[in-house]
Amino acid sequence: MTTAPLALLDAELICPLDGVSRGGILVRDGVIAATGSFTVPDDAETIDCKGKMLAPAIVDLGVFAVDRAACHAGGIVRIGLMPDQTPVLDDPGIVQRAALIGRPGLWIHPIAAATKGLAGHDLAEMAINHAAGAKAVGTGAGWIADSGVMRKVLAYAADLGLTVVAHAEDGGVAGTAVATTGETATRMGLPAAPAIAEVLAIARDLMLAEDTGAALHFRQVTTAAGFDLIRAAKRRGVRVTCGITPAHLFLSDIAMSDFRSFAHLSPPLRCEEDRRAAIEAVRDGTIDVICSGHDPRGPEEKRLPFADSCAGMAGAATLLALSLGLVRDEVIPIERLFALLAANPARILGVVTGTLTVGAPADLMLLDPNASWMIAAETMPGRAGNTPFDGLPVQGKVRRLFKGGASLL
Repeated sequence: MTTAPLALLDAELICPLDGVSRGGILVRDGVIAATGSFTVPDDAETIDCKGKMLAPAIVDLGVFAVDRAACHAGGIVRIGLMPDQTPVLDDPGIVQRAALIGRPGLWIHPIAAATKGLAGHDLAEMAINHAAGAKAVGTGAGWIADSGVMRKVLAYAADLGLTVVAHAEDGGVAGTAVATTGETATRMGLPAAPAIAEVLAIARDLMLAEDTGAALHFRQVTTAAGFDLIRAAKRRGVRVTCGITPAHLFLSDIAMSDFRSFAHLSPPLRCEEDRRAAIEAVRDGTIDVICSGHDPRGPEEKRLPFADSCAGMAGAATLLALSLGLVRDEVIPIERLFALLAANPARILGVVTGTLTVGAPADLMLLDPNASWMIAAETMPGRAGNTPFDGLPVQGKVRRLFKGGASLL
């Protein structure tokens, strides 16, 4: 079915590839047909953007739950869905169903389990799962302890041209810890593990990736030493990328001081020195992706003593507004932010989107970067509001959202 063209006019265009410009975007048959100045077709639907920002919609890499309302509120139209589902995404039928359940309002790109049941022992059928729609393979929220198995995972994925999405935390060191070793954890009496648990996992997996030639993405890197390893590996030509959430950019372990379980995250919040190192890693390009880590949890899982609560945060609805703080603080320009939110995660997943180039899917957001609002856990859109940013005033709101030219907001 052919739809009428859509002309989005008088906008500030934000493109990760072309920078910032003024003009409009013409959409035909779900793709960008023209940008800047163009002749508006007689049969086109027109929208006056009134000078607001028009940018690529977000590709959120590493989401634990399909949560359409939260994603739309945050400008997200595509998600890389983690394999930690019920059932685990380790079977082609399950992967195929996962890829279809969000359409048309949310495009789901499954990350298939690297091992059967995410148990870390036997390799899953990567090739078949890839054919069923998997865009990457992952270790899930846990670490593969057996180095031989992890090497096989990387080698197999390299042969298939798939990125391995890894959790950077040595399970033997981390154990059942819920916090990072330091003054805050000691004062609170919480089970804690040293931050080196992350560094050990990164070091091993980088060596295996270098050996196999595989593409490796660490879903979250949160320590200064971890960033140093990533920088050095990139200089050597290792095919490595890494991500982080706004929580680890803007909060340190001090945020846990009142025992509020909304600050129980995985990996746990780090010390202030590591947090500052994360900001610098965004500034210098070490960090490739900013993701939400969206993992909505209800009161039955969060209204518990800190150590007994489940890790995770509802981050999709707040991802954009929090990330815009990096632009206001002049850490990065706005076009770099949308590379981190859209173009880079799309590239890692092998999806051609995340830019405003002609021929790209018309996955777009109309953004008012100055719209003020307050994050409120009780009224957050989506399945749950377990955010450590509850009560924080922020700026930036999505006014319109388009998936393939179709309006979602």
